[in-house]
Amino acid sequence: MSLARVSVVVPAMNEEKNLEHVLPRIPDWVHEVILVDGNSKDRTVEVARSILPEIIVVNQDRKGKGAALRAGFRAARGDIIVMIDADGSTDPQEIPAYVGTLMSGADFVKGSRFLQGGGTDDMEWYRRFGNWGLMQLVNFRFGGHYTDLCYGYAAFWRDVLDKIDLEKVDGFEVETSMNIQVLRQRLQVQEVASLEHPRIHGKSNLRTIPDGWRVLRTIITMGLQPNPNRTARPRRRIDFTRPNAGWNRHIGMPNE
Repeated sequence: MSLARVSVVVPAMNEEKNLEHVLPRIPDWVHEVILVDGNSKDRTVEVARSILPEIIVVNQDRKGKGAALRAGFRAARGDIIVMIDADGSTDPQEIPAYVGTLMSGADFVKGSRFLQGGGTDDMEWYRRFGNWGLMQLVNFRFGGHYTDLCYGYAAFWRDVLDKIDLEKVDGFEVETSMNIQVLRQRLQVQEVASLEHPRIHGKSNLRTIPDGWRVLRTIITMGLQPNPNRTARPRRRIDFTRPNAGWNRHIGMPNE
């Protein structure tokens, strides 16, 4: 598809029944798939290796999705990193839309369930309302134009990790922290429409009120911090032979 190597990071804890629906849908041209095992008590690792013998398995040093993603990012060797969920809620066949948008010049691409072409089958009304309120707060404080905030489907060039700090972000608030930090760094951010599906098997680890509070605390804490020292945005290698797949919306401007 492109000359850029793509790493897909999949945090998983007790997801043996879901991986058989997720891993086979990852495009064949992906350079590597990294499974971050959260000390699973079932056959998550064995099932993953039976489906993708070449899969890279790493462990996380602390509990939480943020800790899992950090471990996966450290292990990734691709030029582009894509983060998806192991429960079947994020469709790996949407990966070309994210990668195509990065190849068209974006630094960071996040999924949106509320752009035209997107949607969700796994969000209660109170979670939808909370996500909307937190998103409005982020847009107001940090100058973004996000249509979605608390969604874990994203992709970015590897060097974006040099501009953001995730060392103290262990839980589900990691997605919000990343979304805020790329705005503060004035990176070129875009959204692509994404369809969120219900978890296939098992029970979600998301806790609406505690995790919502952690997200709000993250927004407030980062809103009180001084603006970071921004470095020049790197020149991207653009592949104009690759059409931009899927609906997308430009939501961030480089500092030029």
